Amino acid sequence: MTGSIAGIERFDSPGKGRGLRVTKPFKTGELLFSTPAHSYVLSVKERGCYCELCFTRKEGLARCGKCKKAFYCNAKCQKGDWAMHKLECSALTAFGENWCPSEISRLVARILAKKKTQKERCASEKMLLIEEIQSHEEDVDNEKREMNVSCNGFTIEDDELSHMGTAVYPDVALINHSCLPSVIVTYNGTSAEIRAVKNMQPGDEVLISYIDLLYPTDDRNNRLRESYYFTCDCQECKTKSKDKAKLKARKRSDPIEPEVISSMSLDEMGAVFDDANVYMLHMMYQAMGVCLYMEDPEGAIRYGEKILKHYCKLYPPYSLNVSSMYLKLGRLYMGMERYSVGVTALKKAMAIMEVAHGKNHSYLTELRKEITKK
Repeated sequence: MTGSIAGIERFDSPGKGRGLRVTKPFKTGELLFSTPAHSYVLSVKERGCYCELCFTRKEGLARCGKCKKAFYCNAKCQKGDWAMHKLECSALTAFGENWCPSEISRLVARILAKKKTQKERCASEKMLLIEEIQSHEEDVDNEKREMNVSCNGFTIEDDELSHMGTAVYPDVALINHSCLPSVIVTYNGTSAEIRAVKNMQPGDEVLISYIDLLYPTDDRNNRLRESYYFTCDCQECKTKSKDKAKLKARKRSDPIEPEVISSMSLDEMGAVFDDANVYMLHMMYQAMGVCLYMEDPEGAIRYGEKILKHYCKLYPPYSLNVSSMYLKLGRLYMGMERYSVGVTALKKAMAIMEVAHGKNHSYLTELRKEITKK
């Protein structure tokens, strides 16, 4: 017996299998539904920065008195997480840093532990039970067959798209993929929130993007086949309307061999590929990260401005990739005391985030404080 979500119904999507569609109109930015995670884990590299239970980022988190590795807001959060943390606490105490299972393995352990103790359908399973999550057992080997979590897990990210942890949301796992998504999934603590990124009418399918939409059609579908075992046939994949711009190269009288290009510096590659070429953008993004690591804000800004110019054209509306780049640049500008241009960038990020995250999200509250400081 399945549950229900107001305004949403489960149906058989032609050519895709089960899916979700709306039964009433939704406007751009409107919340379709929110759901708690069935199970989740905080990334090991974020321990000490975020509470293991609620994923709140704050100073002065209290550590587990036994293993000294898990951190919490307070005793209430620690008690709330004990049923899951006890799976790891003894091993962490005994082996410390030498005990390092993968994030997926940790998540699978929590799913199995919860299934043993919870007999009733939980709040994250209104439309789909955890046991019913799509299986591709005929397509994957034993090493990848860990409760299908690698295929159906969701990465929880912060406002700049940094990885915080991994979770499973059975109801969200019902949503099919499109390179022209109708909704976006964002996170409020450990809960997932699904909002419309375009106006939707009754009967419209709820569609998200499973992958980074920056890349050209063939690359996107290679990724989908490799990770999700299907090929997308959305209108964007049929027309390949943005591929020419995404693969733009400069005209040359002397064609260059691929092995020569692979040894070029980023500046040298700029003489071969247009800045809008997605592989140039990928390289510039990496270069921006290096500049940030080397504490070179001017270099990071230089690359970020080039990237953002083309992100705005190549990504769909209300893309978090675009808002996160505005955030990065805005904060860099503010740090360089370029307040006017910094506030402008942060406001552009906020306009996207108000649709994607909702106007009352804590990220927006903090962003408004950043803007009003100057």
